[in-house]
Amino acid sequence: MGTIKTTNIEPIADNGTVTLGSSGDTFTIPSGVTMVNNGTQTGFGGTNTPNFKVSNTSNQSLSNATLTKLTFDTEDFDSDNAFASNKFTVPSGKAGKYAITFQVFMEGTNDIRVMRGYVYKNGSALPDIQSRLVFNSNLLDAGSPVGFIVSGVLNLSVSDYLEAYVYIYNTAGGTYQANAVNNIFQGYKIIE
Repeated sequence: MGTIKTTNIEPIADNGTVTLGSSGDTFTIPSGVTMVNNGTQTGFGGTNTPNFKVSNTSNQSLSNATLTKLTFDTEDFDSDNAFASNKFTVPSGKAGKYAITFQVFMEGTNDIRVMRGYVYKNGSALPDIQSRLVFNSNLLDAGSPVGFIVSGVLNLSVSDYLEAYVYIYNTAGGTYQANAVNNIFQGYKIIE
């Protein structure tokens, strides 16, 4: 029970392993001590997986006064193969808090009065992760692209699934196009 002072510790064999302590031991790093890592670390911290980002290569038609599920045909990345059939499903062993975002931009032939964006969990809209925009008809001209971003943090269980929905309303009716290059649905598990 004493203090060992040295400037370098190496294993006996080249490229060997040095083990500090055994199961149940605690190593304390005092306040003011700086640890510098110039090598590869494993077993520290965590990773923000699952993570996914999906987008579109073509526009999606949106009908007036209709709730429409956004569809995505391109997976930019999907770490756990958890995105399929236009929804993200929490994989086994991956419950926890997730940061979720989706954005959509659209334009049409008539002025948009109301736009709403929703993240649905297990088939139901979540009141704490949605966007609702209401305009006077003369504030958003026909043909002008407009959009919004919906984001939030959700506590998800295994097998919970998420989908992105949009609702547009105009008294003049008409159809709208969700612009492909701007439709994105993405998320990742937060390290806790």
